[in-house]
Amino acid sequence: MRIQLSDHFTFKRLLRFVISPILMMICTSLYSIVDGFFVSNYLGKTPFAAVNLIMPVCMALGTIGIMIGTGGSAVVSQTLGEGKREQANRYFSMLVYFSIILSVILSVAGILFARPIAAALGATDELLENCVIYSRLLFLALTPFVLQNIFQSFFITAEKPTLSLKISLCAGLTNVALDFLFISVFHWGIAGAAIATGIGQLVGGFLPMIYFARKNDSLLQLTKTEFNKKILLKTFGNGSSEMVTNLSTSLVNILYNFQLMKLAGENGVAAYGIIMYVNFVFMAIFFGYSIGSAPIIGYHYGAGNHDELKNLFGKSIFLMGFAGILLTILAELLTVPLVNIFASYDAKLFNMTCHGFRLYALAFAIMGINVWGSSFFTALGNGMISAAISFLRTLLFQIAAVFVLPILLGIDGIWLAIVAAELLALVFTVVFLARNGKKYHYV
Repeated sequence: MRIQLSDHFTFKRLLRFVISPILMMICTSLYSIVDGFFVSNYLGKTPFAAVNLIMPVCMALGTIGIMIGTGGSAVVSQTLGEGKREQANRYFSMLVYFSIILSVILSVAGILFARPIAAALGATDELLENCVIYSRLLFLALTPFVLQNIFQSFFITAEKPTLSLKISLCAGLTNVALDFLFISVFHWGIAGAAIATGIGQLVGGFLPMIYFARKNDSLLQLTKTEFNKKILLKTFGNGSSEMVTNLSTSLVNILYNFQLMKLAGENGVAAYGIIMYVNFVFMAIFFGYSIGSAPIIGYHYGAGNHDELKNLFGKSIFLMGFAGILLTILAELLTVPLVNIFASYDAKLFNMTCHGFRLYALAFAIMGINVWGSSFFTALGNGMISAAISFLRTLLFQIAAVFVLPILLGIDGIWLAIVAAELLALVFTVVFLARNGKKYHYV
């Protein structure tokens, strides 16, 4: 039976609806994970360090898709909740077309400035050349990557999460197959990894364009539209928190690499890269649930269904808390086999990564509440609070921790910085949720 945004959501129905976005986010995380596996095991530590050094910059430019997708889906789902379907389609179309134009401009800028960016990050000699090759090829595929990020949110608003999952699976499997072909068979080196990722993003970005451009049985379709400055600014405001989250993650990753280069050299950068690859899978569960539940929240808020808002709020808090504890336990138990996938060839790197990940994984216990809390306020149209939570947890607190804790604890301070940041952010998330319950009628 098809699940609609207007339904009453039991635990079973809610989990059925969000499972596709969760799996979709896991598939999306395969891009960097698969690249990391093949580059690390087939090309060695220097190309692997290059991928880890420059990837945050490439991901940072892709955050515009996340901002427009999450912020725009909140606007569109609320408009659908108000019964204005044609207007919702015009908003949806305008946001997609605007994203294509903006991403092309950023793609050209990235290609032109790839070398000075890599040099500014501290790359030299062979490491620099690897960074330039990898980043320029990824910048070339920036537009489909941005579109993929956008459609991940809009597929859920269109009540088609399963179709989104299928497309993400196609994109992920394409990337896996081509990584193997280009790196291990054709021996194209780091360029092969970038080309494989780019082609995977083409699949994930352009197939949804074809679907929404044609007549379909979803709630959304690309139509003729006109530029609407007010809706664009509202989208930016709503989605700024998710952009802050992802952009801050990229900036903080750069700072982590900077600190690790000083404390542990190339091994430290490689170890952090491995931790991030494993982290992507765990984080995908939190982000997938948040993306999946946001259009439901936005719809019922727009429709004035306060009882359903209370229902969704209570169930989401429980699920995020339970998932956080479960994922922390799993991370601690699976540290050795997970790290072994990337670092079995180097004992020193393996031991450093295992130790670091066991400390880092403690953050999973509380991370889910913070991620969902930010997304929750985005769905309610309060981009200010959403952005504040994201800014505090992903940027301010982490930057402070990554600079201060290593002075006190050495390299362990870097691994524990995320834990300290999430703990501090949790305090603010709880305060925001408590103070706004009556205003938005979810308590």
